[in-house]
Amino acid sequence: MTIERVPQKHYPKAEIERRGMALGLDFLGVWLVSSLLGGSDIGVQFVEILVFVILWLVLRVLVVYNNKGQSLGRWAFDLKVLSVENGEVVGRVPDLLSLMKREAIIGLGALLVSIALSNIRANPTAILLVIPLAIDCGTAFSDTQMRQALHDRYCGTFIVSSRRGYSLDIKIKRLVDNMRRNVRR
Repeated sequence: MTIERVPQKHYPKAEIERRGMALGLDFLGVWLVSSLLGGSDIGVQFVEILVFVILWLVLRVLVVYNNKGQSLGRWAFDLKVLSVENGEVVGRVPDLLSLMKREAIIGLGALLVSIALSNIRANPTAILLVIPLAIDCGTAFSDTQMRQALHDRYCGTFIVSSRRGYSLDIKIKRLVDNMRRNVRR
């Protein structure tokens, strides 16, 4: 009697563009709400930061944990987050602690971008606050095998394409194609 290793189930890697659009959609929703609740003064607004952090954790941790690995942005672009153990993707949502660590890292970068956007008129050098998020997410370009960003590597997570979602990117492509066909006529 020999023991045979069962082959790992294949999970399709998510394209970087779709991951960026999903992150952007989540960021846009949280940033709009937090900036509306914050003051209109120039500078760092502590209420705005507090609202941003709370909304980010609710949207990117609690919703993901209770919605099979999908936040609003990941649902819109057919993506979900799964756990990685020993270099292999496990077909389950990461535990709450892994999600908290993951979103604390990426949330800090998103918060810095939020602060930069709020202060860009008064201080154009605030655009430099985008660098930490760009470095974190940019590492996914160099990882040709798993396409993991720094926060994914540290927390043992992996973004995959899913069948469950709204397919916003596909619907936008169809709309643009229809508009192009109508303009040509």
